[in-house]
Amino acid sequence: MALALQTTGLEKRFGGIVAVNDVALAVEKGARHALIGPNGAGKTTVINLLTGVLRPSAGRILLEGTDITGLEAHRRVRLGIARTFQINQLFADLTPIETIGLAVSERLGSGKEWWRLVGSKGEVVDEIVEILARFHLTDVMHERTGTLPYGKQRLLEIALAIACRPRVLLLDEPAAGVPEAERHDILDSVAALPADVTVLLIEHDMDLVFSFADRISVLVNGALFVEGPPEEVARDPRVKAVYLGEHVDA
Repeated sequence: MALALQTTGLEKRFGGIVAVNDVALAVEKGARHALIGPNGAGKTTVINLLTGVLRPSAGRILLEGTDITGLEAHRRVRLGIARTFQINQLFADLTPIETIGLAVSERLGSGKEWWRLVGSKGEVVDEIVEILARFHLTDVMHERTGTLPYGKQRLLEIALAIACRPRVLLLDEPAAGVPEAERHDILDSVAALPADVTVLLIEHDMDLVFSFADRISVLVNGALFVEGPPEEVARDPRVKAVYLGEHVDA
């Protein structure tokens, strides 16, 4: 089993609060892996640890076998980890074509003069348009991001992550807050992500989780509670009890 992302003994404490407790996560290369759990389970904290936004109190993080525990967030991006956020982290005054153009140019080492690279390289323009088309954004590519419908903004954030050409993509609730009328574009885009990109998804929408994931990890009170294929997790009475708020013995 070749692993794209792995944690051992991962822990995060905020004073006396243990937000992540001895988490051993193994995400296979090319997997569609979902991390689910009740509100406050520690899911986003795990993502923040994996991406370098937070430093762990204990434990290790490995990217394809290389220890990245001490690396800064920007260095992890260059090694192939990209993410989206629960709340969009976009440039409101840029258009989608400018946003993706900036990301592609930055990846190619010309971020400071991205407009020149875009204007002089046909293959760069082709890549930008292809990404925008893949995420249903060509019809709004010249509009200010801040004026776009929320569903389009969520799609742009995923497109921005893909423009970095990640080996591992971490999606933090991509469908959260998206109106039902726009939700199908999110579902289609997540399903159509490149097969060679390993995806770790956090999501409360169980329809999305079970239609997408080939493996599910359930986090409760900062610790891994249940893990396995979707059909096993769906049948597990302990998981049902956690989501129904009932008491179960560990």
